Amino acid sequence: MKRLGLTLVAAVCLTASTFAAGNQPTTAKWEGNINVNKLSKYLKLSADQHEEVANICEYFSAQMERATTAKKDQKKKLQNAVYGNLKLMKKALTDKQYSDYTKVLNVTLQNKGIEVK
Repeated sequence: MKRLGLTLVAAVCLTASTFAAGNQPTTAKWEGNINVNKLSKYLKLSADQHEEVANICEYFSAQMERATTAKKDQKKKLQNAVYGNLKLMKKALTDKQYSDYTKVLNVTLQNKGIEVK
């Protein structure tokens, strides 16, 4: 029940951020520079989690790079990249870490001007 609640909170946060984005550009160029060490310290990851999160971040960066440079179905590819990342992180992190990660991802996407609906 707790996981369901956290998942719903994450979904609401992402949805709220897309509506709050207003008239910002739909996409921006993704540079793909995720500082895994800082993320690891912030989330207090174990060594095993650190390695898994590094792999997930690398995969996410590649997916976002493809999505932001896509000519067709750009919004769908962005959505798939973000929600795919959240799904992988949900498996790798504890509930508290996942909650903190969703906040960081939400702010990061907003700062880059990337809107996901």
